Amino acid sequence: MFYLRELLTKYKLVIRFIFTFLLVYGVLTVGYTMYLKLSDGSKYYPDYMTNLVAKQTNSLINSIGYDAQVLPHPNEPSMKVIINGKFVARVIEGCNAVSIIILFLSFILAFAGKFKTTLFYCFAGSIIIYAFNLIRIVILSVGLYHYPWRKEVLHSVVFPMLIYGTVFLLWMFWVNRFSKNVKANA
Repeated sequence: MFYLRELLTKYKLVIRFIFTFLLVYGVLTVGYTMYLKLSDGSKYYPDYMTNLVAKQTNSLINSIGYDAQVLPHPNEPSMKVIINGKFVARVIEGCNAVSIIILFLSFILAFAGKFKTTLFYCFAGSIIIYAFNLIRIVILSVGLYHYPWRKEVLHSVVFPMLIYGTVFLLWMFWVNRFSKNVKANA
């Protein structure tokens, strides 16, 4: 029993991090799942965030000189990305970056620093991830337009590595610069 108390005391910060991370991740994931279930898709198909990402993707592709359209997919809950009349990709719920932002926020809140700094970093980091995700979808769509035979490599390797790499860099910057947990152990 004494040994267990010693371990709990020694690893108190690690245990608190894991508990906080899991709690925040669980609450945000349940909240997001409820949002998806309550989203009826009548006004914003398939849901508001996915629809917004698809429309912003469309605007960005058009702004770089392509003739793009985004249309609701008739057979599944997604938005079709069409470039110069060619169907190249679909934007599904998993493409809207909300799940990645939830993962990012859970980590930052588990390694919280000062309240204002943490709040600002959560907000700024979420915007960076969202914007980077939009750029990722645009590059992926244009890449699929020009190089459709590279679909597996582009979609399954290169772009997940970039988006998760961005999240990892944001985490490392936070831990090394702002987290009070690291400063308490230094």
